[in-house]
Amino acid sequence: MYRRDFLKTGIVGALGTWVSRSLNSQQTSDSLVVLVDGVGSNMVLFSTDAGVVLVDSGAPKAGFQNLTLSYKVQTLFNTHYHLDQTGNNEVFGAAGTKIIAHEHTRQWMSTDYWIPDENRYAKARPKAAQPTETFHTTGSLKVGMEQIDYGYLPLAHTDGDIYVFFKTANVLAVGDVASPIRDPALDWFTGGWIGGRIDAMDIILRLSNEQTRIVPASGPVMTQAEFKAERDMMEEVRSRVWKQTLKGDSPKDMLEAGVLADLARTWKDPYKFLYAAAKGMFAHHNKLDPSVV
Repeated sequence: MYRRDFLKTGIVGALGTWVSRSLNSQQTSDSLVVLVDGVGSNMVLFSTDAGVVLVDSGAPKAGFQNLTLSYKVQTLFNTHYHLDQTGNNEVFGAAGTKIIAHEHTRQWMSTDYWIPDENRYAKARPKAAQPTETFHTTGSLKVGMEQIDYGYLPLAHTDGDIYVFFKTANVLAVGDVASPIRDPALDWFTGGWIGGRIDAMDIILRLSNEQTRIVPASGPVMTQAEFKAERDMMEEVRSRVWKQTLKGDSPKDMLEAGVLADLARTWKDPYKFLYAAAKGMFAHHNKLDPSVV
């Protein structure tokens, strides 16, 4: 099994209350770890003599400047626009870090947008926090001996999700496309929906193998088998929700009908999930059944 113990390293010393989990990069001179902040957001930090790459910047946190002082981060990837993954972008942007994200993520971060669940607008992020380089489909770069590929995961959690694949180390950062602990989230307002999530998970399964370590936005590092189990569960949920949608059921009806019963996991807020799942089903009904109008 892969190591999941929390290690006290030089990186942790620089972060104070932050902790890390070693991913044991294959290169002896390189270091690959998962950093975990105080609210449970994961970041992947790859350190080599040729430079430092970070995947996601975590939730807003005082004292995060210590990381930029101890490690000159050259490249920062944002797996999507949510604050848990981009909360410290300003710190890195101000230090000259190149921030890479999908173009849709840049759009969400550069304009005011509506948050339906909270009935309010979120203000556009400062210029320093916004991505400086965007893409639409795929991209790649090489840092030291590490080949890093990244690509778009359409409409999975938001409309701007990406994966970041450290191919040599065989580590895949997938953001909120995987949710081993917290409720799977579907940002339906941006186009995220359960069908897109399953399609994205299939992309990750094709990229990975039995030795791949898959890093979600929150929770423990996953094996391919664990990731596939979540994917299969989501397919079962999709099938159940669609059947109830065809009957005209509301999210409350679905909850009372036991759509989320007898699964390998439970939801902390099942109604919220079913509301988002139902919203996504109506938005994408033509991809499920052309007879629905």
